[in-house]
Amino acid sequence: MFPLRYQQLHAPAHFLFVATPFSAYDILFWEQIEGIHSSMAESTVSAVVGNIAGLVIEETKFLCAITLQVATLKNDLMRLQGYLKDADSRRRSGNDARAATLVIQIRAAAYEAETVIQAADHMEKRNRLKNGFLGAISRYARLPTDTTTIREIGIEIECVRSKLSEIFASIESLEIVDIGNSNVVEDEPPEELSILQKTIEEDIVMVGFRGDFTEVVEKLVDKENNTLSAVSIVAIGGAGKTTLSRKIYSRMSKHFEIVAWVTASQMFKGIDLLKDILKQIVDDIEEYKLIDQMSEYEVGKKINDFLMQKRYLVVLDDLCEVDTWEQINTTLKIFPDANNGSRVILTTKKKDVADHVEMRNFVHTLKHLDEESWELFSSKALPSYNRPAINYVHAFEEIGRKLARKCNGLPLALAVLGAYLSKNLNLQTWSDIELGWPVSTNETPQMMRDILARSYKGMPNSYFRSCLLSLATFPEDDIIFVSDLIQLWIVESFIPHTPIHTQEETAHIYVTGLAERSLVQVVEISKAHGWIEKIKIHDNVRQWCIEEARQDGQAGAPSSSSDTMLSYRTSFQNTSAQTLQATTANLRSFFGFGLSSVIVDPKLRLLRVIHVQDSSLKNFNKVIGGCTHLTYLKLRNCKDVSIPSSVGQLLYLQSIDLRGTELEKVVPNSLWDIPTLKHVYVSKVTPPARSSLQPTELLTLALNLDSAGTEYPYHAMAAFLAQMARLTSLTLIVNSMPAEMVKIFANMPHLVDLTMYEFHVLDKLPESHHFPQKLRRLCLYARTINEDPLPILQKLPCLVVLVLKGYGGQTMSCSTQGFPELQELELARNFNTKEWRMQFGSMRKLTSLKLGNFSKMKELPKRCCIQTSVTWNSQVPS
Repeated sequence: MFPLRYQQLHAPAHFLFVATPFSAYDILFWEQIEGIHSSMAESTVSAVVGNIAGLVIEETKFLCAITLQVATLKNDLMRLQGYLKDADSRRRSGNDARAATLVIQIRAAAYEAETVIQAADHMEKRNRLKNGFLGAISRYARLPTDTTTIREIGIEIECVRSKLSEIFASIESLEIVDIGNSNVVEDEPPEELSILQKTIEEDIVMVGFRGDFTEVVEKLVDKENNTLSAVSIVAIGGAGKTTLSRKIYSRMSKHFEIVAWVTASQMFKGIDLLKDILKQIVDDIEEYKLIDQMSEYEVGKKINDFLMQKRYLVVLDDLCEVDTWEQINTTLKIFPDANNGSRVILTTKKKDVADHVEMRNFVHTLKHLDEESWELFSSKALPSYNRPAINYVHAFEEIGRKLARKCNGLPLALAVLGAYLSKNLNLQTWSDIELGWPVSTNETPQMMRDILARSYKGMPNSYFRSCLLSLATFPEDDIIFVSDLIQLWIVESFIPHTPIHTQEETAHIYVTGLAERSLVQVVEISKAHGWIEKIKIHDNVRQWCIEEARQDGQAGAPSSSSDTMLSYRTSFQNTSAQTLQATTANLRSFFGFGLSSVIVDPKLRLLRVIHVQDSSLKNFNKVIGGCTHLTYLKLRNCKDVSIPSSVGQLLYLQSIDLRGTELEKVVPNSLWDIPTLKHVYVSKVTPPARSSLQPTELLTLALNLDSAGTEYPYHAMAAFLAQMARLTSLTLIVNSMPAEMVKIFANMPHLVDLTMYEFHVLDKLPESHHFPQKLRRLCLYARTINEDPLPILQKLPCLVVLVLKGYGGQTMSCSTQGFPELQELELARNFNTKEWRMQFGSMRKLTSLKLGNFSKMKELPKRCCIQTSVTWNSQVPS
C-alpha cells in the first residue's frame, strides 16, 4: 500500500550528497545553514498548507471520512508557521540545540502530512481514470481496496497529528513565541523587473577592465602576427576573468568567422568539451544530430577540418589542470594553424596551466582593481538611474569609498556588497557596516564569505533564499537554462503564489533579482522575451553555498549516514559507481550529472523530482513507475532509458523533458492522460487523435518526431495539437512535414514561441490574421518556400525574432511599417534571392541580421546596414 511511516523526527538533518571523481561520496549537510534551514522550513510549511488546501477539494466527494481530519491537520500546520521565526532565531544563537531539533521536526512533519494527504488524493484521481466495470463502480462506490487504503490513511493522519502535538508541547516548554507568519510574500511592483533588467544590461559594459580589455584585444587583432596564438588570462577566483573574456568574446565575434565558448571545469571530460565546440561551429542540422554518436577522434577531426577553412576564436574558460591541453589534443591537434590570424583565449587560476599551452602564448595576469574599485562599487550601490532620488548622495559616496577599499580590489566582492547596499540606502546602515568591518575580513576568502552571507540574509523572503541555495545542486561552471530552472523551482515549492503575478512571472523576477545582486552571472538575455535566458553561478558563490551547508552539520558525521536520516535532496555528479542506493526513503529530489552505468534503487518511491543529465541509467523505468508523487522528470542526453506504460499513473507530473535521450521504445500514449502536464519535451511518441483526459494545462510542447524512424498520421497529429489551446510555446520537428500542418496553430491564441521543422514544400503561408497575434519568436524551416513569406509575416505586431529557411524566389520585399518590433532576423540556407526591396520605415528596430547562402544577391538594403549587426556564411556584397 502506501509505506508512509518513513520519517524519524529526531533524525539528523537534511543532506546533499555530491559524488565526484575526487571524493566518491562527499556528503554535504543541506538546509542547515543560517537562513536555509529555517527558510526552507518556512517555505516548506507554507507550500504544504497550500498543496493540502488544493487536495481537500478533490477529497470531499469520495473521502468524506477523513475530510475533517485533513482540515484539522491543515490548521495545525498553519499554527506552526508563526513559531518558526523565533525557533530559528534561537537556533542561530548556537546555544539552543533543542530549537534546532524543533525546526527539523516541523519540516519533517509538514512533508509527512503532504505525503499522506496526497496518497488519498491520488487514489481518487486514479479511480476516475479507470475504464469499464471497475471504473463505473469506483466512481459511485468504494472498492474494498479503497476502503482499506482510506482506513490506513486515517491512521497515518492521526500519527502525524500526534507528532504535531509533541511539537506543540516542545514549543510550550521552550517558550517559543508566536510572532506570526514570517514568510508572507508581497508582489513586487510590475516595473521592478524592467528596472532590474536595465541594471543587468548596464553590467555588460566594462567597469574596471578597460586597460585589460584593450591590451587583450590588441593581441587578438595583431595584423603582424597571423600565426595561431593564444591569450591566457590568469587571476584568482572572483577577479573577473570570465567577465572580461565574455566582453571580449562578444565584441570580437564580428572579427572572426567562427567563434566558440566552452567551459572546462574540474570535472570536465575531454570528449564532452570537444563535442561542445563542434556543436557550436557546425551549420548543418543533420551533422549536428550525429555529434553525440561520434568517437573522440571523429569529433577532433571534424573540428580540425572545419576550423582549417576559417579564421576562428575559441575560448576555453576556467581551465584547472596542467594536462587539460593534452586531454583535448589526445588523438590529434584540434586547433589548426592556417596562418589567418586565428586565436585561442583561455582563463585559469593557475599560471602553470597557462604556461603549459603548446602554441605561441601571451599570458595576461589580471591585477586587483585599484582606482576602478570605486567605479564598480558605485555602479552597483549608487546606480545612475537611482541617484536623483537619493538624499545626501555625497555622504553615501564618502562611506562607500571606504567600503570599496576594504574589498581588496575583487570585482565579485565589490559587486555583491554594492548591490546589497543599493537595497539598504540608509546612512546608519552603511556606517555600521564600515565601522564594524571585522579584522578577519581583511583576508580575501573570509571577506568574500562574509559579504555573501550578508547579501543572503538581506534577501526579502525565504523563498528567494531557497532559490539561491538550490543552484548549488548544479555542477561547477554549468550553464543553467532559466526556463528549466523555473519549472524546477515551481515544482519544488520555491516559488510562492502572489495576487498579481503568476508563479512563472515571480520566478523570472527572482532570477533577475539574483543577477542584479551579482549572485548569478547572466550568460544570455532573450531578445524575443526580454528576460534572462541562461545563467551560471560563480565558483565562489557556489562554494559558499556548500560551505554554509557544512557549517551547521553537527548532527552526525558523513560516515554515519543511514536510512533513518532525513535526506530530501541528493545530487550525484560524475561518478561511475554501479549502484546508487536509497540513502533514505524520504528522498524527494534526485539530481544526477554525468553518471556512468548507474542503477538507481527502486525504493525511492517518494520522489517528486528526477533531474538527470548526460548519464547512462539501468533499470530506471522501475524507479519512474513507482514514483506516484513525481512532478518533474528530466532525463536530458541520457542512454538506456525506457518510459514505462505506468507513466499515465503519475497524476501530479507537470514537466517531462527527454530531449537528446536515447529511448529504447516509444513513449506510451498514456502520457497524454495526465491532466497536470504543463511542459512536455519528447521524441519517439505517437500523439493520439484524442485522449481520454486531455492535458488542458499544457503550456510548452516540443515534439521531435524525426528521430523515431516511423511515419505518423498527420491528420491525427493535427487533431491532437488542435486541443492545445493554452500553449505558449510549440516546437515541432518532423521530417517532410506536409504543407497542411502550417495551419495547426490556428487555435493557439496564446502562442508566443513557434518552431516548425521541416516542411517539404510550402507554396505560401496563411494570411497574417491566422497566426497567433502574440507571437514573438518564429522559426520556420522548409526545403522549398515558393512565395515570398515576408509580406505576410511583416504584419505580425509582436514578432521580435524571425528565422526562415527555404525561400527560393528571386525577390523579397518589406513594406513601410512592416515588422514593427523585429530585432533579430536570420535567413538560413537555400535562399536564391537576388533582390531585397525594403521600403523606408520597415524593420526599424532591427539590430541583428544573419544570412546564409546569399551569394546571388547584388547588395543589401541600406536599412540593413544602419545600426544592424550583419553576419553571413557566404560572401555577400556590402
